[in-house]
Amino acid sequence: MLHILIGDDDFSRDQALEEIKSGIGDPAMLATNTIALDGQQVTLNQLKTAGETMPFLAAKRLVIVKGLLERFGPKAKSGKKTTRAPSQPVEYKPFADEIKKMPDSTVMVLVDGSTKNTNPLLKELASKAQVRFFPRLQGNELKQWLQERVAGQGGIISAPAAALLAKMVGGDLWAMANEIDKLVLFAAGRRIEEADVKSVVSYEQQTTVFAMVDAILECRVEAAQQALQQLLQKGAAPAYLMTMLGRQAQLIVRAKELKRQGKARTEIQSRLGLTADFAVRKTLEQADRYTMPRLKEVYRQLLGADLWIKTGKYDSELALNILAAELCQPSGTAAGKRIAVEGGNR
Repeated sequence: MLHILIGDDDFSRDQALEEIKSGIGDPAMLATNTIALDGQQVTLNQLKTAGETMPFLAAKRLVIVKGLLERFGPKAKSGKKTTRAPSQPVEYKPFADEIKKMPDSTVMVLVDGSTKNTNPLLKELASKAQVRFFPRLQGNELKQWLQERVAGQGGIISAPAAALLAKMVGGDLWAMANEIDKLVLFAAGRRIEEADVKSVVSYEQQTTVFAMVDAILECRVEAAQQALQQLLQKGAAPAYLMTMLGRQAQLIVRAKELKRQGKARTEIQSRLGLTADFAVRKTLEQADRYTMPRLKEVYRQLLGADLWIKTGKYDSELALNILAAELCQPSGTAAGKRIAVEGGNR
């Protein structure tokens, strides 16, 4: 039997895979009869061996292949002309033929992210498989999912609280499930309200961090100081905020480069190591807005401020406030350069 699980909602994809596993048989025996393959690297012989191996003391063998469809899908445009080998358009056919010949004792599951219906391997196998699509939830579908998740955890949530939670977390269901678990425990049997979401969900602080980064990169002094003070009042340590600012600058630089290479959003998210949909969206937005020279300037001045603290010139909170103020100065001014120069001279 062949299953194809497709979509950016990897939480629901994983749940579907667990349902397939539970329907095969004894979990203990299934563990010894399961193999996972990297679809981007697997050879035809490896796929053939995995699929044709008979199960050990069980009726079924499970073969999970991740990324095989993407391997034969259209490549993202990178702005550079590339020449494909003449045989590339038909490379998928030997894999498709081999998958179709799998014995009944093999349950194969192809798992991929966003995949177009024009994908040649998908078109070849669709009629032979149970195909399920898992697009990233949004809007009313996301609100309905989170309400059902809350109910399944034994809780209840108001409509305004559900709307706020959906807005703050977005379609990352792994993060959403985690926040819902915390909210149900926090409410302890009563209905979850907006105030609970604001108190418990960590994305509120993350939103302020992004606001601070935006304000600093856009040289908005008042907004940057306001965001900074809000975070400090909520208990965020200055060292943490400096780390977050530096980390975000690095993420934006990496995102810009990956976008320049024409990488898909899902690959960018994976390479950046971001799990929250909100964080991915904001980082990509910032990558579009800010220039590489501006990002390099911010990172260079961060290193200078770090030396201020380590050498005892300023305590961490004062250094952070000075850093924010001087980063908000127009690029190239004496004030904008001083922090980097002083740090570099030590």
